[in-house]
Amino acid sequence: MSTAIVIDAQLVKTLREKTNAGLMECKRALAETNGDLEAAIDVLRKKGAASAAKKADRDANEGVIAQAILPGAKVGVLVEVNCETDFVAKNDLFKNFTDDLARKIASQPGVDLESDRVAAVQKIGENVRIRRSARVEVSGHGSLAAYIHTGGKVGVLVEVGADKDETATKEEFKQLVRDITLQIAAANPVCVDRTGVSAALAERERAIYRDQVPPGKPANIVEKIIDGKMDKFYSGACLVDQAFIKNPDQTISQLVAEKSKQLGDNLVIRRFLRFMVGEEIVG
Repeated sequence: MSTAIVIDAQLVKTLREKTNAGLMECKRALAETNGDLEAAIDVLRKKGAASAAKKADRDANEGVIAQAILPGAKVGVLVEVNCETDFVAKNDLFKNFTDDLARKIASQPGVDLESDRVAAVQKIGENVRIRRSARVEVSGHGSLAAYIHTGGKVGVLVEVGADKDETATKEEFKQLVRDITLQIAAANPVCVDRTGVSAALAERERAIYRDQVPPGKPANIVEKIIDGKMDKFYSGACLVDQAFIKNPDQTISQLVAEKSKQLGDNLVIRRFLRFMVGEEIVG
């Protein structure tokens, strides 16, 4: 009789380790399956999926941005994962889960993460939603870098290209890329340069500035005023036109040119991603 109790206790312990389910849930699952461990795991998994489905209707407006860069810095990922409360978003269990998701997306393009999400719901006890992710792969020479702002509410991934692959191994290059990620996180540019501003957006801005010009001014003066206002608009919207946060007397374009000269290479900011938890997703 005592042997049976020991076996049951060991089974319960093993089942809890494999599923992270509660003590009573494990006991009930083993009773339901007459002590069949694998069958009990299936029972708990099905109940976990049912529990996740019930929680799916609950709002998940908190969360974090996670990143992963594969060795070699040629492949990188940003992912936004939502939960219900800020308390869970700050929890190490949730953060470890999101970091693991980012690594999976980076190393396995197109991976199905639904089972991971369901398991997280079961462990955490809140609705969990993988809201979006983006995977970037460097084409040619260059490197990726990522930055997650304190608290995980903002994440940045940037690709900086070069003509020579060895440039990406130099500390000056690595520092430049780190500085650019901080710039994007803090200054929130819309695009890399003016070519990234759509014609519709540029024309809308010009129309607004045109209406702000006092009436009666000559047409050529009006256009000069509008051009000046557009330059100010671009200095905020375009990364390369922004003032460098570490040295406001220098633009990002000038910073990149300076580092290109130092490294004897042609450096270029190719693209970037900036995710903020809960922001509107455009396009």
